[in-house]
Amino acid sequence: MSGSEKKLVDANLSVGFVAKRSGVKVSTLHFYETKGLIRSWRNNGNQRRYKPDVLRRIAVIKAAQAMGITLEDIKHTLSTLPQQRTPTKQDWAELSKRWQTQLDEKIHYMQRLRDRVNGCIGCGCLSMAKCPIYNKEDHLGEEHSGAVLLERD
Repeated sequence: MSGSEKKLVDANLSVGFVAKRSGVKVSTLHFYETKGLIRSWRNNGNQRRYKPDVLRRIAVIKAAQAMGITLEDIKHTLSTLPQQRTPTKQDWAELSKRWQTQLDEKIHYMQRLRDRVNGCIGCGCLSMAKCPIYNKEDHLGEEHSGAVLLERD
């Protein structure tokens, strides 16, 4: 292990260092902490400090967010790890499987939207007299609110 690697392993990282190294704002770190996604401790000077493994945890959070996974889902999934530990490579393989179904559903939804957006977004509106699926007398409102037709397969 090189000198710089050893320093990082033994380090109690400052909030500024973690923010810079992970590419997120200090306020984001505080937000993640209030949501229970990461944790810190206070040194004798009452300054927030992080263990180096927080960098991997933040990377997992950012990757999941980029996939469109909600913070609540991320928190729930991370909470399945023993003792709230940081995910290993094997853990990531398992965690990501949980999100694949959600991603597949989102992809399918976006494909339906793409295919229907040309003529109609499936809103069930009453205002488009030339709409091919004109919602006469708002019969779709009895089924559901919003983009009723888009939700159908």
